[in-house]
Amino acid sequence: MRRLVTTAVAAALLAACAGDSPNSAPTVTDHPATSPSPSTAAPSTTASTPTPSSATTTATAAATTSTATAAPSTTTSTAGPLTVQQLLDLGRPMVLAHAGGEDEFPHSTPFAYGESVKAGVDMLDFDVQLTSDGVLVVQHDEDVERTTNGTGKVAEMTYDQLAQLDNAYWFTRACTCRDQPEDAYIYRGIRTGAKPAPPGYTPDDFVIPRFKDIASRFPALPVNIEIKPTGEAGVATAKELVGELTELGLLDNAVVASFDDSIVDAFHALAPSVEMTPGVGAASGFILNGVPLPGGMRILQLPVKFGDVQVLTPQTIAASHRAGYVIWVWPDDRAWENPDGYRRLLEMGLDGLNINFPRAGVEAVQSFEVDAG
Repeated sequence: MRRLVTTAVAAALLAACAGDSPNSAPTVTDHPATSPSPSTAAPSTTASTPTPSSATTTATAAATTSTATAAPSTTTSTAGPLTVQQLLDLGRPMVLAHAGGEDEFPHSTPFAYGESVKAGVDMLDFDVQLTSDGVLVVQHDEDVERTTNGTGKVAEMTYDQLAQLDNAYWFTRACTCRDQPEDAYIYRGIRTGAKPAPPGYTPDDFVIPRFKDIASRFPALPVNIEIKPTGEAGVATAKELVGELTELGLLDNAVVASFDDSIVDAFHALAPSVEMTPGVGAASGFILNGVPLPGGMRILQLPVKFGDVQVLTPQTIAASHRAGYVIWVWPDDRAWENPDGYRRLLEMGLDGLNINFPRAGVEAVQSFEVDAG
């Protein structure tokens, strides 16, 4: 479970000592612009092989791209993705790049996923929601303004409209933000053809992508997915996600999360075999009162702290391990999002890093494993 929460959920998390990072970006109102015309460049195909720390060292991840105007290419691998159980059986910390590694690469772009796979991550990480025409897209915020040159809410836009936007428009090495000099926006304009794409990529690698395009593009990797909406929109998103995971053959290779316990329950009712991360209520019950997680859930996805409340303490980590649970941490704080910070998290005994700098995270796990013998 990760990042952005509503005010009501944030209050519950604070009270429960489990919550979202204070550094997470707001859902609305910190960003603007005009919508460019869609790129017509044909998607390219590149190949990348994960490093030895990846759970998919025997597989080749084929990098192909699609948007509303370009059908996805078919990819194959020498090995399918590990199941969630096989991941846990590896007996070492997992590396997930949140949204493709949002501080190293533009948030949730095909380019980011391609580069994080090259870095050797064990698992792809997504935030998903539905467009107005029912397309399941990889997008964190409820609007498009923080990362793109457009405006509007995802749920009120068609996928064709979303696919025209430059999803790397506000990305810089320092932040995804508006107050940097023009030359800091290093990927701005690739989507519209104003500047060339990096080798092996095309303008279509800088869109808001469809979930199934990214999951099928990297068939050798399991997936970690957060359902962003709540209420009826969350249930609709859960139904579409079940259908796409079934179609892709990923029911045993997925972990699904939501802050909202009712959405977790709705998804679990539709796909009881899929591994679930507990919502805020269930996670808080365990952390505060030792109430066992429901339905065989065993993967807690937690921040280091929320506000002034320390969520991950030696006591919490020890209690989780005694109960047979694992903790995947999302620090989302530059104080932790660096090689030394990743090493400290590993030394705390955490079982997975859902982080913003995938290359450094993979290297930290490799070094940690060597030092551990």
